[in-house]
Amino acid sequence: MCKFSVYFAELTDEQREYQDLARKFAREEIVPVAPHYDKTGEYPVPVLKKAWELGLMNTHIPAECGGMDLGIFDACMITEELAYGCTGIQTAIEANSLGQMPVIIAGSEEQKKKYLGRMTEEPLMCAYGVTEPGAGSDVAGIKTKAVKKGDEYILNGQKMWITNGGHANWYFVLARTSDDPKMPAGKAFTGFIVDREWEGVTPGRKEWNMGQRASDTRGITFEDVRVPAENVLGAEGMGFKIAMGAFDKTRPPVAAGATGLAQRALDEATKYALERKTMGKYIAEHQAIGFMLAEMAIMVETSRLLTQRSAWEIDQGRRNTYYASIAKAYAGDAANKCATDAVQIHGGNGFNSDYPVEKLMRDAKIYQIYEGTAQIQRLIISRELLTKAKQTQW
Repeated sequence: MCKFSVYFAELTDEQREYQDLARKFAREEIVPVAPHYDKTGEYPVPVLKKAWELGLMNTHIPAECGGMDLGIFDACMITEELAYGCTGIQTAIEANSLGQMPVIIAGSEEQKKKYLGRMTEEPLMCAYGVTEPGAGSDVAGIKTKAVKKGDEYILNGQKMWITNGGHANWYFVLARTSDDPKMPAGKAFTGFIVDREWEGVTPGRKEWNMGQRASDTRGITFEDVRVPAENVLGAEGMGFKIAMGAFDKTRPPVAAGATGLAQRALDEATKYALERKTMGKYIAEHQAIGFMLAEMAIMVETSRLLTQRSAWEIDQGRRNTYYASIAKAYAGDAANKCATDAVQIHGGNGFNSDYPVEKLMRDAKIYQIYEGTAQIQRLIISRELLTKAKQTQW
């Protein structure tokens, strides 16, 4: 990573150790194999296993469950470094945190020990199952249903675009538990922990996506799956609140991933601009290229600071919805702009797969889509802003 990368707060010795570990791992273990996983679409099991062994996965798991209990700021710091190597591999790691977060937020002690504890004992994956073929941003449109029968629920439905879907040991699943069409989303849905091995749980084929191909994305079908009532998170009707609450903790790391990609794009573009010559001088010396690099640098540093602010707020125990959405929206846009400009600076070479920037451009797009689209983030920001304004005495 560029030597100019800084943090708005002085890092502790422990944080610097984690940062150095993640940076070394990304350079030595991820960067060399990233092209292979991008071309083949294979799930990077060896890389994930090494990350788990080094403590670079599952960083949020509480200490009482055998985890490191790191804060969101620490997770963002690690995530940015891993994303610098490959955001597809980093997304597989981060999706574990997303799947775990509802359990961390609302799980009982028994649920935490059973489902989080097992992930500290061996390199297992989990997944967050909310999106459906007809319900992405419109969570109220979820059709997956869970009907209570005695001391269990019968789960039926289909989820789509589930990261780690084919390799998850268990899933967080949001399902409708109310038949009342007028019931608000805040009360109509319930969150469940669903084991992959249960009868009726069927992962679909791996989707071949534009980018982040090392990440496993699939549809999951649930057909008459019998879910014990003890696997309800919180209580019936609390699912929507739990699912959305998880985003306040996971959107900052997603923004950190986008920042890592943007930093990689800037570094690759800068390196190339200092090697390529036209008209008798390095292209970095042409003002047109210099200005592009400057704009990329501005976006990278801004993304990093916004991400840190959103992480710091939640670590202080404060609601960070406003800051998390700002960070996610800006960093996602910045990653796309930086990757596109990196390709442009490379010229024809940027369009060729022998250079890493074309992969960065493909990988970047999803940051404007998953965990809440760029438009949804702006909707959240505007609502938060106006709510605060109405509460303020002008």
